[in-house]
Amino acid sequence: MPTSRIVIAIVAVALLCAPLAGESQQTGKVYRVGFLGATSPAGYAPQVAAFRAGLRELGYVEGRNLAIEFRWAEGDYARLPDLAVDLVRLKPDVLVTHAGAGTRAARQATSTIPIVFGVAGDAVAMGLVESLAHPGGNVTGSSFFFPELNAKRLEVLKAAIPRLGRVGVLLNPDNPANVATLRAMEETARSINVRLEAVEARRPTELDSAFETMVKGHVGALAVYDDALFIAEAARIADLARRNRLPTIGFIEYAKAGGLLAFGVNFTELWRRAAGFVDKIFKGAKPATLPVEQPTKFELIVNLRTARALGVGIPPSLRARADEIIE
Repeated sequence: MPTSRIVIAIVAVALLCAPLAGESQQTGKVYRVGFLGATSPAGYAPQVAAFRAGLRELGYVEGRNLAIEFRWAEGDYARLPDLAVDLVRLKPDVLVTHAGAGTRAARQATSTIPIVFGVAGDAVAMGLVESLAHPGGNVTGSSFFFPELNAKRLEVLKAAIPRLGRVGVLLNPDNPANVATLRAMEETARSINVRLEAVEARRPTELDSAFETMVKGHVGALAVYDDALFIAEAARIADLARRNRLPTIGFIEYAKAGGLLAFGVNFTELWRRAAGFVDKIFKGAKPATLPVEQPTKFELIVNLRTARALGVGIPPSLRARADEIIE
């Protein structure tokens, strides 16, 4: 074979063997992520998709240099500790979870494997980290102002329905953020002359009875917590609210699933950013030195389609404040 053809053949082989642009340069290493989910694969599909997309953008491809093991509690938070232990046995490079209950279960299962919470309420108040700037231990992630956010929703609800006097609060009794959040909501409720009625649901099967309780209690509207269970069941809760002709406010995904109002943070974006924490840990960073991040943008969404179905007139002043109006 002529020398020129040999050179061309060698160059072609080298190009075929070279890593693709953007691909992780870690040769031979397959990183393992243990994902502890508090709800179900179907209910949390958008968040998981955002997390996977964030990892791909950073060069991690499942089946090539990344493996993710999932464990789902299916809305039964009592299962989380055992599922966390099961994941720890697999010796992943990092555990990824969400919410206070998931993060606590992961912390109880290991003090050495790094833990990233994709999103959790007030991480400091719940004792998940020592401080936002210096998390300490083996845990870090993204947190938001859970008590203040839920309290602010009452003000938005009152602005939408000025004559509102009694508001149901749908909460999961297994959520460790309940005490601080209810306290903040009660303070706001007194200031706007609204009475609260806490209604519990810790599993999807309890949602129907929770609405029956609210209807019997003659609540005028409902505020929905950002609990992992309720995020996964957003469409069902919105449907129950419409069928019971109950105006509601909740998180962003809730209004997009058919709820009347939303005031909150973009959970999907927080899950995409969770991939950044994982990437830094893969590259040697310690969770104790990775500051907890907090969202800086809060969105107000008004679902006019639901408003018309419920016969609720949204004041022009509230429409003007909305970041998004669903027609």
